[in-house]
Order: sequence, then C-alpha cells, then structure tokens
Amino acid sequence: MKLRILISTLSVLLLAPIVNAQEYELMWSDEFSQDGRLDTTFWNYERGYARNEELQWYQPENAYCKGGFLIIEARREQRTNPLYKVGARDWRRSRKFIECTSSSVTTSGKMEFQYGRLEVRARIPVAKGAWPAIWTLGSSMEWPSNGEIDIMEFYRIKGIPHILANVAWGTNKRWEAKWDSQATPFSHFLEKNPDWASEFHVWRMDWDEKAIRLYLDGELLNETLLSETINGKLGKGKNPFRQPHYILLNLAVGGINGGADSPQAYPMRYEIDYVRVYQQK
Repeated sequence: MKLRILISTLSVLLLAPIVNAQEYELMWSDEFSQDGRLDTTFWNYERGYARNEELQWYQPENAYCKGGFLIIEARREQRTNPLYKVGARDWRRSRKFIECTSSSVTTSGKMEFQYGRLEVRARIPVAKGAWPAIWTLGSSMEWPSNGEIDIMEFYRIKGIPHILANVAWGTNKRWEAKWDSQATPFSHFLEKNPDWASEFHVWRMDWDEKAIRLYLDGELLNETLLSETINGKLGKGKNPFRQPHYILLNLAVGGINGGADSPQAYPMRYEIDYVRVYQQK
C-alpha cells in the first residue's frame, strides 16, 4: 500500500506532540512500541549484498523491535554465499562465504515525504568496522540523480572515527555524484561528553524549498543550499531535492568506508528509539 506523507495515520492521532507549536506538526512516526518485526505497511527489508563492497549480508532477521526500540544487529556468522560463482569479478559473486549479517530497512514506495523535519533518536555502534546510517533517497531517477541525504553516517577516515552529514546529487557521469560533505571527528563529541557512545542522540534534518540543514543534538553539522543542487545532463538538469524522498536505516560493516572489522566487536547493535516526520503548518 503506497502512502504519502500527506495522509494522516493512527499513530499521528495518538502521538500528537508538536516539535514547535509555531512551525511544525507531526505527520508520521514509528515509535517501535510493539515487539517483533517491523510494520510492513511502512517498511521494506533489503536483502543480500547491497553496495560499497560491504561485508554484511542483509536479511530481515537482524532487525527487530523490542522494549520500544528498533534494534538492527550485525552478527558474525559464516555461511555459503548463494550468489558465489567461480571466477566472478563482481564482488557480490566472488565471495565464497558470507562473513557477517545485518539489516537495512527502507520506506521506499510506502512512506515518502517532501520538505519538513525528520528526527531520529538513536544509539549507534562505534566499534571497529561499524558503519551505521540514517539517510534518504529520492523516489525517482537513478542514483545519484535521485538525490541522497545522509543525516548520519559513522565510519573511520584514515583510521580516525568521524560522524558525517552529507548531501549528494547527479553529474554528467553515470554513478558519479557531486557531494557536499561535512565530516566531524568523533573526538569533537567525546570532548563534550566522554559517555557519548553509551547514550542516545537526536539526528535532525530540516528541509525546505531553499536548503537542507543537518543537525546532531541541536548542533548544525552541514547546510546545503538547493540553489546549488542541480543535476547534470543525466539527471536532466533537475533538482533531486524538489521531489519526495524515502527513509533508510541500516548498519553496514566494513566495505569501502567502513574499514576492517574486529571479531571482538560483534554483535554490533544499532538502536533506534523513534523516527518522526514533521511538516510545517
């Protein structure tokens, strides 16, 4: 069932809190209040190897709701890769064994929104190899011409942990993005709070016709003006941030950006308290 954000849901009626009485009202949320699997009215599961030469095999079993949280768990477990093919060049098929599993969930085709405020309260894993993310993709066109907003990524850059806030759009070359990326060293947050990694934090995106602003616990990490986010010729010169986007939550491991993992890091747990979408009155 396709649901646009303009349609109210029962959860909205039950969860009437307002972020700012003068500006925003809640239009959709998932509070993960019922134990078990996610509500498939709104969520999809990615399956198998997805992108970036990451280590994990995505499967639904690694995402579950418990005690009011969505828990995405990366587990160290080895089994035969069903895609394996001797002599294959593609990284998805060249691996004989799956080394670890995790989950990636999306609202593609089920809950999409254009403009407003997205808030996610979560506690992220920061172990070696962990690559948790909160992001959105545009509902039409091929990546990156569909537009990507990374509200949160955590991974190591040259061995140093960073939290990233990024926006990407299309160029004249297929699968080559133009990035507005801000990488903040993890030490910046630890200096203010040595217990940062053991606590929950709020990531926020404010998105309107003029700009995308990305925050962590109220601190502005990145601001991108929509006057600059124009696709190249493959994206037909369109602006991918003037269309509906859908939400993705995933815990990747290793790969191009995640780096080497550590056996002692498993299981990794990415815990999400809520996902809320607000729109201006």
